[in-house]
Amino acid sequence: MYLQEKYMTLRPPAVVVFALLLALFALLAPFAGLPQQKLESTDADRVKAMLDTAYQEAKKHYYDANFHGLDWDARYTSYKEKMKHINSLANGFSLVADFLDGLNDSHTFFIPPARPARVECGFQMIMIGDKPFILRARPDTDAESKVHPGDEILTYNKFAVTRATAWKMDYYYKVLSPQVATALLLSDPGGQQREAKVSSKIIELKRRLDFTGADAGNDFYDMIRQRENADHQSRQRYVEAGDVMIWKMPSFLLDETAVDNLFETARKHKALILDLRENPGGAVTALDRMLGNVFEQDVKIGDRTGRKELKPELAKGRGKNAFSGQLIVLVDSKSASAAEIFARVIQLEHRGTVIGDRSSGMVMESQVYGEKLGFDVVVFYGFNITMADFIMKDGKSLEHVGVTPDEIVLPTASDLANSRDPAMVRAAALAGLNLEPAQAGKLFPYEWPPL
Repeated sequence: MYLQEKYMTLRPPAVVVFALLLALFALLAPFAGLPQQKLESTDADRVKAMLDTAYQEAKKHYYDANFHGLDWDARYTSYKEKMKHINSLANGFSLVADFLDGLNDSHTFFIPPARPARVECGFQMIMIGDKPFILRARPDTDAESKVHPGDEILTYNKFAVTRATAWKMDYYYKVLSPQVATALLLSDPGGQQREAKVSSKIIELKRRLDFTGADAGNDFYDMIRQRENADHQSRQRYVEAGDVMIWKMPSFLLDETAVDNLFETARKHKALILDLRENPGGAVTALDRMLGNVFEQDVKIGDRTGRKELKPELAKGRGKNAFSGQLIVLVDSKSASAAEIFARVIQLEHRGTVIGDRSSGMVMESQVYGEKLGFDVVVFYGFNITMADFIMKDGKSLEHVGVTPDEIVLPTASDLANSRDPAMVRAAALAGLNLEPAQAGKLFPYEWPPL
């Protein structure tokens, strides 16, 4: 089965993927650092079935039938052999993920079954230019006292972090094989190096969820609350300051009516600062409507190339209802997919100014394929499969390239440490608004999701 909506999303653990596949807990993958349980034959068979399905779904749906020159059948045979030697579910999940990673495609990846425990490492990192930094540390965790915003990450579990590997580390250590502790070599804003071993916070969950109603619906309502929490985290926020509207857009997960309502507010102002930093993308329909609201006439977003002939992606202009004021777009290394495409169209059409850091370069069109194993006890997992490459108006793809801003404005380590936002300050100045760096950094306080 698959979801019909087209998505332009970032790799896990982006909110888009997990909102689409709210998994039921049926498998327990041992966490790295904990005693490994013996791999039962039933669980080994399940993981092998996941590899089989990964092979079949990609062979059937992947946009490039030639798999970029990769011998897909030979690769599958090789990984089937490797599967004979797995000793844990985490090991098996990693093999399935690595099998798909051979395509080097930002939107083709494995979504493993959820575990009956939530592991919070306590910190988030971000690439600033070509260097990794601690972006924020979560209160009431071990990380709060050991790592600080503005710390440069020299090594992460003894590995160097680059733009090419940052997402892989997040994917492996937070999704495939969560860690009970993370070893970091850090350099503070003053250049002093130190080692930090950060213990993760582990929240035990139920091993199985019951949606039959036998538990008075508790599991079902818990699932609803989790979705409500996710919706709250991804809500749209904005502030109005005189003739300027500053809109913090966390994702492209909103319908056309919501987009139109926000632009109705924007039209009351002479300038709009659209903050797409840390925005992982979302639905193509939202991208189309966003662009339609800043152009009176229809605009071509790009061409889609796949196994069959596909129509170009067009945004229908909103005529007199379009926002016609000054437009400034903020992006960073975590801006991905639909967020990147929006910014690039603005550049190519000379509609506004893009400020910040080079974006992630994760831009494809994909669909989520939900899978399940079992009957009475059901294991849910899935795959995100690229359906089309996206070629911009200039004939180039943003995949592995990203969007280079018109003005590159990067925060320093000291800026991160002191919650200063120089990119927002520059955007505000272009819009005729005077903001102090610390004031800019407090416009949209980060809210940690509930544990």
